[in-house]
Amino acid sequence: MSIRHGLLALLERGQMYGYQLRAAFEESTGSTWPLNIGQVYTTLNRLERDGLVRSLPEHEGGQRPYEITDAGRADLALWFVTPISRNDRPRDELSIKLALALTTPGVDVRAVVQTQRGATMRTLQELTRLKYTSDRPEDLPWRLVLDAMMFQAEAEIRWLDHCETSLVRHRPAAPTARSGSPPEVVERADQEAHR
Repeated sequence: MSIRHGLLALLERGQMYGYQLRAAFEESTGSTWPLNIGQVYTTLNRLERDGLVRSLPEHEGGQRPYEITDAGRADLALWFVTPISRNDRPRDELSIKLALALTTPGVDVRAVVQTQRGATMRTLQELTRLKYTSDRPEDLPWRLVLDAMMFQAEAEIRWLDHCETSLVRHRPAAPTARSGSPPEVVERADQEAHR
């Protein structure tokens, strides 16, 4: 979820200033995605620059509320009807980490997998505990976010199990000559080694 569209969705409810937006965002996501106030105001400045929100006069307390514009409503409506592509999501750091662990000398890949599995299991247990702390109807958005996080954790554990099975079956290729050695030198070295 982009912070940009999250703030637009919140402003569709009515005018809010930065701290209200931050609190509403965190409440809507069950505090699973904490925002710092700097992110909120930086995003509001960009939204205002792009004509998607407008700032209103300051209140007596010094807070400046923002409201969504018609262009902001159109952008938000488009976001809601556009599917999220796998390519739009951040890179999967864990899969990159394991790929690099496989090709980095001296790394115990099985230990990397086991460490991650343990951490993911603990996360899944904590998410499960959080899910059952409340069943009030107004907590449904928060519970849906937790469900998504739980399903992702379960999928990660299944993938780690698959990785471990693949590691057991993996037979590393024979070491090759140093880079830059012509193929005939490598072939001669292999022949010499087998005499």
